[in-house]
Amino acid sequence: MADIAAESLRQSLADSAFVVSWSKSETEFMDWVVSNRHRIDCLIIQLDSHQLLQELEQRGIFLPMLVVGHRSPLDDSLNQTILAYHDAVIYLGSYESDTLDDAIHRAINQFLSLPAQETDAVERTDESNHSFLLSLQQQRLAEKLKERLGYLGVYYKRNPQNFLRNLTPEERQEFIEKLRQDYRRIILRYFSNEGSLNQQIDDFVNVAFFADVSVSKIVEIHMELMDEFSKQLTLEGRSEEILLDYRLTLIDVIAHLCEMYRRSIPREL
Repeated sequence: MADIAAESLRQSLADSAFVVSWSKSETEFMDWVVSNRHRIDCLIIQLDSHQLLQELEQRGIFLPMLVVGHRSPLDDSLNQTILAYHDAVIYLGSYESDTLDDAIHRAINQFLSLPAQETDAVERTDESNHSFLLSLQQQRLAEKLKERLGYLGVYYKRNPQNFLRNLTPEERQEFIEKLRQDYRRIILRYFSNEGSLNQQIDDFVNVAFFADVSVSKIVEIHMELMDEFSKQLTLEGRSEEILLDYRLTLIDVIAHLCEMYRRSIPREL
């Protein structure tokens, strides 16, 4: 990989949650992949020839893959080589490094979503053996994510298109308003004995998690509501001290959300 492209990738991945291993040559890369195939979540490569993919396929190594440097295969022949490997490969232009994390998650998600193949045939052709090995490694990756994350690899099922930062301004405003109303209902019922409150908090946190909402945004929503309630209490001539108790609500919700994010961080490749 060219030094400039490699340095750009290093900067993009510097603050990510991933553990990253770098290879300086195809030979070094292949040796590392062969030795660590069961620990790898996703391969990131700059694809300049057919040889690398062909060798991975010949060795029966099928993994999520992100190709950086261009948006699509350079020619029809290379396109066929990639499709022969698997058709869940993700492409990312060199100018899109700021979306690298999302692209990695998308590559993993699409790999896990490839159609399941029958794996119980006694005799297999080369094509069916390819499908068998691909299916086997899909299953292995899914089980690894399930064990690591504790809830069916839910992190990799998030769709970046639904992330708050990727919504249109109108969609973002509508989403924030709904989140605000849901949080308001939690606030109003927090000190009641309502049995469904925990489920309401879980639902709220799930919505925030799948939209990749930051903790600071939740704090902002909380403070806006507290300001609204304070003005109402002042108009009614009542003390604002009761609002201090709702810090517990904020702590409770943030704790739930932080736990979701903590469990979603991959610990190793």
